[in-house]
Amino acid sequence: MRHDGETTAGSGYPGPSGTPRERGLAGALGSAAAGRRGRADRRARAFAPEAGRSDALHSGAWWVWALGLGTAASRTTNPLLLGLLVGVAGYVVAVRRTDAPWARSYGAFVKLGLAVIAIRLGFAVFLGSPIPGTHVLFTLPEVPLPEWAKGVRIGGRVSAESLLFALYDGLKLATLLICVGAANALANPVRLLKSLPGALYEAGVAVVVAMTFAPQLIADVQRLRKARRLRGRPDSGVRGLVQVGLPVLEGALERSVALAAAMDARGYGRTAQVPAAVRRTTAVLTLGGLLGVCAGTYGLLAAEGAGFGLPVLLGGLAAALGGLWLGGRRSVRSRYRPDRWGARAWLVSGSGVAVAGLMIWAASYDPVGLHPGVIPLTAPELPLWPALSVLLGLLPAWVAPAPPSQETP
Repeated sequence: MRHDGETTAGSGYPGPSGTPRERGLAGALGSAAAGRRGRADRRARAFAPEAGRSDALHSGAWWVWALGLGTAASRTTNPLLLGLLVGVAGYVVAVRRTDAPWARSYGAFVKLGLAVIAIRLGFAVFLGSPIPGTHVLFTLPEVPLPEWAKGVRIGGRVSAESLLFALYDGLKLATLLICVGAANALANPVRLLKSLPGALYEAGVAVVVAMTFAPQLIADVQRLRKARRLRGRPDSGVRGLVQVGLPVLEGALERSVALAAAMDARGYGRTAQVPAAVRRTTAVLTLGGLLGVCAGTYGLLAAEGAGFGLPVLLGGLAAALGGLWLGGRRSVRSRYRPDRWGARAWLVSGSGVAVAGLMIWAASYDPVGLHPGVIPLTAPELPLWPALSVLLGLLPAWVAPAPPSQETP
């Protein structure tokens, strides 16, 4: 940390020292950057109202949009299309997320995606790859294995084809994680819990608590590390990890105790009396419907199940909705000012569904463009129509309500 008394323009933190001309140039550049951010923010707000309690977007719409982008990512290994999907998700998050603690988790998902790519490449280097290649980059010492481990190797030749295949595969999984991170950063988990059917309220509470654990943990770590840096104490290494980790765990325990007390005070777990036949019918419909939804979703995500995925998904949804309607009769919980699924929610969710549908259709007529080969080594090409369909995912950046503006002095 510098102690020269100078501050960077617009940041409030110590900045570099220099001549008055250099400091003036730095201030002018900072003001120009702030002006560009303000103009981009005003352009994004020109098409949508500012989000408030009455016109906030339904949280389920963000999840439908993100799952649509994730479905599209599961249909291709083209790095250009995957990068375009990441760019679409990142831009929408940049212009439509709030300053809430749970909205800051997007960066953690991006880092997790990069870690997945690195791990996938590491497996290809040290454990080999099923892809044969002729362009050998280097050779590692190979560890001899017994006969029963035939087909598995540790070390050996590493080819460019195997690394490129591993890169495509890791980038696909990283894109899926980033799409889920976009939903976590945009959808308010508390408002999502309010929108759940009565039959899923108890399970929804557990899911929402689990979903908010990671963003709150990240926010606590950032807050404590910033406080330690301001005090001139180390925030990295084993010592810094221990001194930061203990307060974070203590805060998580305190929140858990407070949450349990609040849930008990609000009558969590109370149910109404219903006939046994209704309970059994509800269990059969809900369980069968959810299994159908899982099987249908797998069919849509896997290339082999494109034929049966949609009918099984629709049948499972119908059965699950019937079970949820019956199960809602057991709930004695009332709702105060429930979120409405308005026209903007339809546009946001519809853009994600459109991206997924068009990508599934493109995979049937242009499989080569969506899955570029690595043997022989060729540069991937950007297919026009799939790329245009991915750009439909940018629609929420203009139709979704804008986050509350932050007035700057």
